[in-house]
Amino acid sequence: MFAEILSNSGNKSSQLSYFCAMGRRNKNKVFDAVEVTDAGGKGKGIGKSPDGRVIFIDNVVPGDIADIKTTKKRKSYYQGTAINFHQYSDKRVEPVCQHFGTCGGCKWQNMGYEYQLEYKQNEVLNNLIRVGKVELPEVTPILGSKEIYFYRNKMEFSFSDSRWLTLDEINSGEDFDDKNALGFHIPGMWDKILDIKKCHLQEDPSNAIRNFVKEFATDNDLSFFNARKQEGLLRTLMIRTSSTGELMVLIQFFHEDTEKRELLLNAVAEMFPEITSLQYVINEKGNDTLYDQDVICYKGRDHIFEQMEGLQFKINAKSFYQTNSAQAYELYKITRDFADLKGDEIVYDLYTGTGTIAQFVAKKAKKVIGVEVVPEAIIDAKENAERNQVENAEFFVGDMKKVFSESFITTHGQPDIIITDPPRDGMHKDVIAQIIGILPQRIVYVSCNSATQARDLSMLDEYYKVTKVQPVDMFPQTHHVENVVCLERK
Repeated sequence: MFAEILSNSGNKSSQLSYFCAMGRRNKNKVFDAVEVTDAGGKGKGIGKSPDGRVIFIDNVVPGDIADIKTTKKRKSYYQGTAINFHQYSDKRVEPVCQHFGTCGGCKWQNMGYEYQLEYKQNEVLNNLIRVGKVELPEVTPILGSKEIYFYRNKMEFSFSDSRWLTLDEINSGEDFDDKNALGFHIPGMWDKILDIKKCHLQEDPSNAIRNFVKEFATDNDLSFFNARKQEGLLRTLMIRTSSTGELMVLIQFFHEDTEKRELLLNAVAEMFPEITSLQYVINEKGNDTLYDQDVICYKGRDHIFEQMEGLQFKINAKSFYQTNSAQAYELYKITRDFADLKGDEIVYDLYTGTGTIAQFVAKKAKKVIGVEVVPEAIIDAKENAERNQVENAEFFVGDMKKVFSESFITTHGQPDIIITDPPRDGMHKDVIAQIIGILPQRIVYVSCNSATQARDLSMLDEYYKVTKVQPVDMFPQTHHVENVVCLERK
């Protein structure tokens, strides 16, 4: 264990804090033969301690029976991890990924997909009932994904000059000369990167590109980033694919080194001539976010295209687009069906992003008004609408709780239907108040967080009845789930 700390700590102070923490952890409890009865928030298993408190457990599947060592104690619950298994669940399957258990990205890869869907459905129902406390119709069974691997259209990988050693590597006693990594952050550790050999989330040539970039950079002495010291050349690699077969690659450099930058970019372009858009960023600031950076197109064009029902959507390096293209199409079809458009309605699309839903429903509406806080997204939405010859959709930039005002409604018309797809935090209370003030006939609420969705539904409950509920699985092998709700005015 001491070797693990020496390999995976940045400095002596972190080693000291580790040993102090060990002293505290030694006081933590071990509960014998706990049955895991359910799956809960953030994909953790749920069991019960002898004193009646709930235990949220890592690395288990419902149906497992295991000894649990607690890592945190609170008034009403414990957090813990399984240290010894007495019985494995019949819901278990063999994970396909060699990085499972260390990476942390696909926490449910050891659970059969049919059971993943079951627990996602239960999460939505529990949140709507317990948090929302609203009357529900019969909830439609969750719509599963046809592809349960290689379904993502966007992946971001980080470089590190001091890669995370796995427990197997530490226990092997070997010395590892290759300290470079190109992969994912270890959960909860902002400066620790696990080197990834093969990821099962994005289809080829994603793995080939990532592995080539790492090998070429290592062979040519291009330095990998050190987040603690803020030094090194290579920071991140982003790969975007589309259902049209187009491919975007973006490499983020910490500082400009023209010779080395061009050496790597030219090598990538030569090895993968199918790349549609090869771009780079010089980012000298403390974090990796791109949104305030200049993205420079090195070869090809500065965007790729996604397509849906004949509509084209321009995707640049900063664009938001649903990361599962195939399931996004299913999600949008459900949204359009729930809206039940006849052709004479004014539709407001709140939190419109790049206007994908707005344009998707526009041909069945009289007029669609999209509102979004990110200016670049609205620029994309307007360009896409013009390209798709969608003439009955307009897009506006603004903070939702401010721009969605009485004067805005007076100018653009009373909405018959509101479609809302807010971020994980849900809708701001001022936005909900404005919806209640205008009382559209129907609301279609798309959410990536059914808990905040349920909270918002409870605030609308006096005026609206939930008539349809449809969970959608966008992210197989994870605990995340989307949910679409239709509300009709009472």
